[in-house]
Amino acid sequence: MEEMIQQVIAKTGIDATKAKTAVETVLNLIKSKLPEPLAAQLDGLLGGGGGNPTDLLGKLGGMFGGPKA
Repeated sequence: MEEMIQQVIAKTGIDATKAKTAVETVLNLIKSKLPEPLAAQLDGLLGGGGGNPTDLLGKLGGMFGGPKA
C-alpha cells in the first residue's frame, strides 16, 4: 500500500496524510465490491501477507467471464 501512497503523492503533489486517506478510501470501496475471500486476499497482498497475486487475478477473471482459477 505504501507504494500506492507514494505514487499518489508523486502524481498529485498532495501531502502524505491526504494521499493515504485517498488510497484507503479507494481500496475500501474495491474491497466492499468483492466477495469476502477475494477481499481477504487483497488485504493479504497489500499488507505483505504473502498472498499470491496470480491466484487473486485468476479469481477476478472468473468473476468477469474468464477462466476460473
